[in-house]
Amino acid sequence: MTFEIDDSVAIVTINRPEARNALNDEVRRDLDRAITRIEDGAGDTIHAVVLTGAGGAFCAGGDLNALKESSGKAASHTRQRLRESHRLLTKWLNLDVPTIAAVDGAAAGAGFSLALACDFVIASPRARFILSFGRIGLVPDWGALYLLPRIVGLQKAKELSFSARILGAEEAQTLGIVYEMATDGEAVAQAVAFANRFRNASTLAIGMTKSMLNQSFERDLATSLDLEASAQAIANNSDYHRAAVERFLDKQPSLFDWEKQTG
Repeated sequence: MTFEIDDSVAIVTINRPEARNALNDEVRRDLDRAITRIEDGAGDTIHAVVLTGAGGAFCAGGDLNALKESSGKAASHTRQRLRESHRLLTKWLNLDVPTIAAVDGAAAGAGFSLALACDFVIASPRARFILSFGRIGLVPDWGALYLLPRIVGLQKAKELSFSARILGAEEAQTLGIVYEMATDGEAVAQAVAFANRFRNASTLAIGMTKSMLNQSFERDLATSLDLEASAQAIANNSDYHRAAVERFLDKQPSLFDWEKQTG
């Protein structure tokens, strides 16, 4: 896995093109380190993240050789391995900065789950999404059964999970999985340009908003309103908010104006 920062955008690239960027222990360790670097730089040197894969594929999911080895081991081994993977997924979902998946080629199995775990998905016309677990008698993991129905609805999530069929980029956009289509070969560049539009936004405000939205399906109205009030109290006392209000009163351009931001 490679990690670079381009003008406050962290670009995380799964770099196993010979294995279509399948996830193995080394990739998991690299992802853990990348998340720590993003957490440390959030709001300072990093304002958004792009996740992609090298060599014309996003991520093929779990490494089949590792899956073959684990199939003969005790169930506790698989459970522990997935708990560690799910710990990484939770850390990724809880990042304060916006995350964008740049998908070119296949996002299969846990690779599809990783794309779903990003705040936005930008895909090339050749992108393909597949919950391939069912083809080898497995259950979708890496959060797919939690994330997918929140995007496409329960019935469609069941259809995609049970059938393990290939989902093209255009259909994925129609279902709300893909936020934006990129021109062929430009998924990463387009994702970086999109990510750069957040460079002047308040990471504090985005992080708290993201956290509350991610958990909004589980919380009742009263709890959500109470959390909004608490978060607003924190944001209201931030230096960013005070500076933004001063600029507004002085009739200066806004610190953050989405329509005027360019990549």
